[in-house]
Amino acid sequence: MTKQKLIIEVRINEGTTRDSSPHVPYSPAEIAGQAVECWRQGASLVHYHARDPETGAQSADVDLYADVVRRIKQDSDLITFPTLGASMLPTAEERVAHIVEMAKDPATRPDCVPVDMLTTNLDRYDARRRAFISDERVYLNTTKMLTHVCETVSAVGVQPVSMIWNIAGVRLTEAFLEMGLYKEPLFCELTLFADPFVSYGHPATIRGLHALLDFFPARANWPWFLSVIGGNAFPALAGAIESGGHVAIGVADHPYQELGVPTNAELVTRVVEMARSMGREVATPAEAREMLGLPGYES
Repeated sequence: MTKQKLIIEVRINEGTTRDSSPHVPYSPAEIAGQAVECWRQGASLVHYHARDPETGAQSADVDLYADVVRRIKQDSDLITFPTLGASMLPTAEERVAHIVEMAKDPATRPDCVPVDMLTTNLDRYDARRRAFISDERVYLNTTKMLTHVCETVSAVGVQPVSMIWNIAGVRLTEAFLEMGLYKEPLFCELTLFADPFVSYGHPATIRGLHALLDFFPARANWPWFLSVIGGNAFPALAGAIESGGHVAIGVADHPYQELGVPTNAELVTRVVEMARSMGREVATPAEAREMLGLPGYES
């Protein structure tokens, strides 16, 4: 039986600074330039955060967000997947404001946005000190807030993507599907976490992945991606590729010093090589859109 083609997402910068990796892009030109380079290597999807072009500080500036999409659409048919900036914006209305504004112009309208299906602690643990680096960070996503995000972005032609960190997120996603807030094929992303992030979700192992997959509803048409935060993703990504999932990777999630501090494009190239060695070819953005239930490319 022919295996479904693999969709590759590049998570291009997150909130990470260049202290972690010198390859983290800040400005719209840098973000879009790296995204297009990753597209040439096989990526179909780019997730990004707007950043201050000079300092790298996270930003909610709609012009910065819009400029990235505009530049990407000029040079590629990549699927655009900007963040909602939820870690820095307290209300659901603030989190979607830039998406609503970007959607007014086809040249800047993104394809999809992440919706994190949980409320949780966001504290980092230092095993050497046997202490948490922080102990009061709470990531708030009430059901009302998540509902508002899904309804608002869907109304302006942007697809909400279920971001699943734990089993409760799987169950909540199923409820949102029943409520009509999501639709099948249900594009979702599973996130695993390395040791400093013990409070966030499942461990960054194949067992951690399958604990999530075990609770997917029977006959679910949920094309899923796997990302890993805080550690080398390749062992878990191999499990995702073998299990029929898709993959997300980027230098902001882990600098990969053990691989010589590669660029985002070099990470994508490694994923392509691994996938082909495992018998899966790589999807184009057009093929990815069809698999994920996204509208066709709009320049």
